[in-house]
Amino acid sequence: MNLDETQKPIVAAWIAQGLKLSEIQNRLFSELQLKLTYMEVRLLVDDLKLVPKDQEPPVPAEKVVPPTAAAAPAVPGLPGATPPAPAPAPGGGRVTLAVDQVTRPGCLASGQVTFSDGQLGDWYMDQMGRLGVAPKVKSYRPSPEDVQQFQAALEAQLARLGL
Repeated sequence: MNLDETQKPIVAAWIAQGLKLSEIQNRLFSELQLKLTYMEVRLLVDDLKLVPKDQEPPVPAEKVVPPTAAAAPAVPGLPGATPPAPAPAPGGGRVTLAVDQVTRPGCLASGQVTFSDGQLGDWYMDQMGRLGVAPKVKSYRPSPEDVQQFQAALEAQLARLGL
């Protein structure tokens, strides 16, 4: 589609205003009675040697984070993890839990756990809601008290995240 000499500056002005191609398409129809497809508008703008302005990237909205998690410092050594949620142990030790900011593929939630005896493990909850823990030391089995504390801490942390 070729525009006449009076229509070309109008389209150029719309580009200068920062209109999107779909908006230009609508204006061509409403103001100039030219019905063009989106692809035809793209080609028209290209033929006129016009370059649409890049839209400023949207500023990401602040994530709604519980105040306790927002005020706490990041956990060193655990990239993308939330601060651990300690759960007191009857024996004086404590189980700490961190939730990954970027969840593992195929999981609803994932993270790391440190048991009361200092042993580390990765945990995950799959899409069926099944919980799994993979200790760093293959033969390690946490104590029943640690398992209870882990489950309580996990439940509290997931509730804070709305999961």
